[in-house]
Amino acid sequence: QVQLVESGGGLVQAGGSLRVSCAASGSIVNAMGWYRQAPGKQRELVASISRAGSTNYADSVKGRFTISRDNAKNTVYLQMNSLKPEDTAVYYCAARAGWGSLQVVNYWGQGTQVTVSS
Repeated sequence: QVQLVESGGGLVQAGGSLRVSCAASGSIVNAMGWYRQAPGKQRELVASISRAGSTNYADSVKGRFTISRDNAKNTVYLQMNSLKPEDTAVYYCAARAGWGSLQVVNYWGQGTQVTVSS
């Protein structure tokens, strides 16, 4: 069984930066990334990265967020710059055991709150 342990997040002013990290333990995973869910909204895929390093981003975060991973540590990072109040949400680490995109998620983290004040 894979466990995803998140760290980072918190409160920041608009225009600021935050980094969240997620370490996977128990087994090697393939695609990793981050979803977010704001109050009253559906959970959405923010960014994902394959083991080979291919990345995908939601249009709303392109140019502001950067996802990266360290395969040796089975860890994924999300650097969030130029944060906006609309980025406020609970951010969930996600991972997929098999090959393919992170549209299919096998494992979820517990979630970490990111709040951007205006």
